[in-house]
Amino acid sequence: MFMSAPRPLAHEAYQRIISMIFEGALKSGDLLQEAALGEVFGMSRTPVREAIKRLESEGLAVVEGRFTCVRSVTAADVEEVFFLRLELEPLAARSAVRLPPAQVDAMEERVRLLMASDPAVNDLQRQTDYEFHHLLGREFGNQAVAQTVATLHRRTCIFDHTQVPERFLRGCEEHLEILEAVRSGNADAVEAGLRAHLEHARDAVLLRLRRAAAATASASAS
Repeated sequence: MFMSAPRPLAHEAYQRIISMIFEGALKSGDLLQEAALGEVFGMSRTPVREAIKRLESEGLAVVEGRFTCVRSVTAADVEEVFFLRLELEPLAARSAVRLPPAQVDAMEERVRLLMASDPAVNDLQRQTDYEFHHLLGREFGNQAVAQTVATLHRRTCIFDHTQVPERFLRGCEEHLEILEAVRSGNADAVEAGLRAHLEHARDAVLLRLRRAAAATASASAS
């Protein structure tokens, strides 16, 4: 299943709001106002509205009455999400050894294309990452698990190459290693590889949050 690419202005607005949240310009509880943000970004309300809707789906914005407010991601949120992902995904991924070789090859091709491309183009990194994790759990055949994992994935997909650039290439390499384990039919290696991959992602996200908190504290003190 492919995710549709966001429209360029909506994607730009989305990225700029994310940056404002991590830089402390937008804090938890602040209103997300389409007109005001559109004026700051030099664009109409429509792409800003699309960006805010996307933030809602990822848990970074919440509707309170007639208003939409920022909901910052905390370390506790990240720990909670990855705890659940680590419980569900590695186990479900064991069944990926039953995937048709052509699907594994196609996924490898997409990962290698991503590594050779600009990940920001058409949200390529996010689409490829979603498709990779969706593919690994497909043969498990449990829709409740699949839907839960997809929801959890959305809550951390903001931490892409723009937020944790050091994870981009290494994350792709880990994807390729897991696909090789799938190809070899080694379910134990698939499970172990995915578990390590998720742990590395979690640790990188937590480090990003600590750095953002330290930068905000430093700016407030100066």
